[in-house]
Amino acid sequence: MIKTILKIDGMKCGMCEAHINELIIKNFKVNKVASSHIKNETIIISEDDISEEILHQVIDPTGYIVLSIEKEPYQKKHFFKKIFKNKEN
Repeated sequence: MIKTILKIDGMKCGMCEAHINELIIKNFKVNKVASSHIKNETIIISEDDISEEILHQVIDPTGYIVLSIEKEPYQKKHFFKKIFKNKEN
C-alpha cells in the first residue's frame, strides 16, 4: 500500500475538503482519502501508485493548487495487536 500526501493551497473550509475528497474518489481507486483545510493537506491510501501527472490533471482545473506530492510505503496499524502485546509484557 502507498500513502500519498498532497500539499494543496486553496482549501478554506469543510466543503473544500469534501470537494477534493470527491475528486480523488471519482478519479482513482483508493482505500481511503482524508483532507484538512487547516493543514492544507490531503492524504490518500491506495494499493497502487497514483500518477502525479494525473493528480495534477484532476485537481488543477478546480482552482486548488497542488504545491507538493510525497509518497511513502503505508502499513496498516494493528491497534488490537499492540494492545494485546502490551498486556503480555
